[in-house]
Amino acid sequence: MSDNTHDAIIVGAGVCGIYMLYRLLNLGLKVKVLEAADGPGGTWHWNRYPGARFDSESYTYGYSFSKELLEEWDWSEHFAAQPETLRYLNYVVDKFSLRDHMEFDTRIKSAQFDEASNQWLITSDTGEQYRSTYFCTAIGMLSAATLPRIQGTSDFLGESYHTYYWPKEPVDLENKRVAVIGTGATGVQVIGAIAEQVKQLTVFQRRPNWCAPLHNAPISEGEMQKIKSSYDEIFAKCQSTASGFIHSHDTRSVKEVPTEEKHAFWNKLYNSPGFGVWVGNFKDVLVDPEANAEYSDFIANKIRERVKDPITAEKLIPKDHGFGTRRVPLETRYYEAYNLDHVRLVDITENPIECIEAKGVKTAQELMEFDVIIYATGFDAITGAFDRIDITGVDGIKLADKWKDGPITCFGVQVAGFPNMFMLAGPQGASVASNFPPAIEAAVDWAADFMEQLYKEGVDRVEADADAESEWQEYVKSFYETSLLAGTQSWFTGYNSNVEGHDKLRHMIYLGGAPAYRRILSEAADNGYPQFKTR
Repeated sequence: MSDNTHDAIIVGAGVCGIYMLYRLLNLGLKVKVLEAADGPGGTWHWNRYPGARFDSESYTYGYSFSKELLEEWDWSEHFAAQPETLRYLNYVVDKFSLRDHMEFDTRIKSAQFDEASNQWLITSDTGEQYRSTYFCTAIGMLSAATLPRIQGTSDFLGESYHTYYWPKEPVDLENKRVAVIGTGATGVQVIGAIAEQVKQLTVFQRRPNWCAPLHNAPISEGEMQKIKSSYDEIFAKCQSTASGFIHSHDTRSVKEVPTEEKHAFWNKLYNSPGFGVWVGNFKDVLVDPEANAEYSDFIANKIRERVKDPITAEKLIPKDHGFGTRRVPLETRYYEAYNLDHVRLVDITENPIECIEAKGVKTAQELMEFDVIIYATGFDAITGAFDRIDITGVDGIKLADKWKDGPITCFGVQVAGFPNMFMLAGPQGASVASNFPPAIEAAVDWAADFMEQLYKEGVDRVEADADAESEWQEYVKSFYETSLLAGTQSWFTGYNSNVEGHDKLRHMIYLGGAPAYRRILSEAADNGYPQFKTR
């Protein structure tokens, strides 16, 4: 093989790409990771904005595949901040000697399947070309950042940043007039982190989100030792829950629990760390509209208790969806930020942004001057990173064309018409809708085992069967009929007002739970992968 011809090319050096590289190198394959950034880390390389941190427990986010790694690494907080997570991923890369197999500052422009050789021809934006039998995508479900469709974003003369592209150099916000546009999970973290240090903070909100306290805390040396001795139990717990977190739902329904007991339980959830407030609730909160409405009222009252101004509090309470039917941002001092005299909330449904001007933001009512504008306007989620690469399969079919109305996959791993392409954290797989590292470990292990078998059998082409793909589509859609998430506009369901055409339901995620997904993959392997064609 030439230097640019490999058994496998992995695109992306984040949590997923790192582990796939480790697995394939251990199989003795020639593998290269191509990464757009100047170092590994993926999400945790790019997102350096103030307040960026886990909202899943640190010790469930780390890799589980190496006992030695688990013993060596100490987490400093229950929910680690971005710098610590990036140090961890670099530590993993160097511990397992993976860096030499990574090529940085390499953004992929196109990937084309060559039917004559059964190889992928991958081209970077500089024109460099690579060939590989397998094209493995580890490009991230939240990696295609989007700016708002507001006129004049380039006209602003002050500093402006999208949170995803936050610079490595420190950004001085002290005594600055700052605008934050967006109140999704990222905006919530930024606002809570910077509110007390800036001179003036104006938050532009289109739709409020239901948020709950993170309750972060340091991990003492004694706690870390206890965690290390309990890793088997911790990961077993994650394997057993639908969400992949350590939080399991209560088997009771809302209606069968007396009010006083129910509120005591909800208060306990609200005052506990992590996602228990979302996925550790009564079994019917995310499927029964009445149960969800009752819990949403409980959380709404928590917001009213924390925000002093009743008018502002009501603006921060969602009226268009129930708690947990969109991704729940976990926050630290977010609601308390609005109690500060220099913090203002602008509801852009009442006072729309007309444009960005040289000095600031012009709304229908006024021109507001700023020194810094922070765009916390999110991502073209899940499929956006795929759309930004010109991916061509057999007979010249474009992945973007096949997916124009939403993703079509088999198990979220392969696509009919695109042989030898393995999506390691793609749409309609479990990693999108559950705790990411445990889910991607399962997907990577399955894909690596499948590729190992193909090599042993001398097979150099594998492709999802079209009928199996159709069956998976119907299976994925079936969960949308019972989940309240399907009726809510969010990136879970394919909506994004900043992306043209993303104004309708698309079946982006698999909602059947991580354990069931692993069983499906395992059964496919045990039965000889009948959903896939080889030649």
